[in-house]
Amino acid sequence: MRHLRAAAAAVLAGCVLLGAGAPGAQAADRGPGPADSGELRVLLDRLTADGAVGAVAEVRRGAAVRRAGSGRTTLTGGRPVPADARFRAGSVTKTFTATVVLQLVGEGRLRLDDTVRSLAPGLLTAPGSERITVKELLDHSSGLPEYTDGLVRGDAPIDRFRTWTAAELVRRVAAEPLLFAPGEAHHYSNTDYVVLGELIERTTGDSYATEIDRRILRPLGLRDTRLPGSSPALPGPHAHAYEPAALPDGSVRPVDFTVVNLSIAAAAGDLVSTTADLDRFYAALLTGRLLTPALLRAMTDPSAGGWGLGLELADLPCGPIAGHGGGAAGYHTLSFHSLDGSRQVTLDWTAWGPGDPLPAARALLAWALCPGVDDESEVAPGR
Repeated sequence: MRHLRAAAAAVLAGCVLLGAGAPGAQAADRGPGPADSGELRVLLDRLTADGAVGAVAEVRRGAAVRRAGSGRTTLTGGRPVPADARFRAGSVTKTFTATVVLQLVGEGRLRLDDTVRSLAPGLLTAPGSERITVKELLDHSSGLPEYTDGLVRGDAPIDRFRTWTAAELVRRVAAEPLLFAPGEAHHYSNTDYVVLGELIERTTGDSYATEIDRRILRPLGLRDTRLPGSSPALPGPHAHAYEPAALPDGSVRPVDFTVVNLSIAAAAGDLVSTTADLDRFYAALLTGRLLTPALLRAMTDPSAGGWGLGLELADLPCGPIAGHGGGAAGYHTLSFHSLDGSRQVTLDWTAWGPGDPLPAARALLAWALCPGVDDESEVAPGR
């Protein structure tokens, strides 16, 4: 939820076409993907050879779809990771939340320049917070501090089974001084999206989860995607995820965080999904099925220095891309797409121990998003 935003930026900043290399020692599970997924499995095997316990990805280029998994479901072995594995997508949730907010704007129930104070009096009380607008929450220019400070270690909650309400989370920082005057800078904060979740509920009378389900999941047939709220279970096939725990002797051991209450992430990061569902969602979004052309242009406007409205944006030689990264309790997700929806990739992995899967993740993203670009120096975003 929190820390993989930096990892997503690092992947984009280093998104060069690296050689695929030899497959890792662990065999990839073919899963339900098409038969021509060999290249994708080779790249996923690199992730598992370089520190990922398990990894799954789907790549779409036009009508061609490749889907595969690599590695094992647990540190101690388990079964091969299936290509349709569920995972906690963390901050990828933000694009879903932003889409609902923009739909409400399109319906005339919200405006981008509405202030939080006009929509939810008393929710924020810090000096200057009365000027924060819906748009500034969407593009992280609100100046709101991070509510997760002191509540998470890495991407995992310290109190893993506690149920939090969004109001409790916002109250942690509601009166704290702003980091800067609204609109004057950009600073990634999960608080922005927890507040947006509250605005959705106050505007519609239903929770953000209900609205995402009604407006996005059901119409698009995203049957393997859900917002579990306080339920700690991860239904369906999945790989286990691990976070580090320090021992008194100074050593570190892995703790299985697959079962965890992510109400602490709320509208900022509690989504569970699959690679296929996320690619289907972003394809629908970027091809205009969910928003009007004007609102989609506003969502993908790169003038905020790489931030859209609920999107991370970057320029590659093969064209601009949009999407989001996410990290939640041991799961690491990257979902990026060409703006016309013709090239897509969603990747998730779990990791533990020595090694760094990020170079292999860069290679996979570059292979998926810029096919045919052979010069490493040509594939680097302009942000």
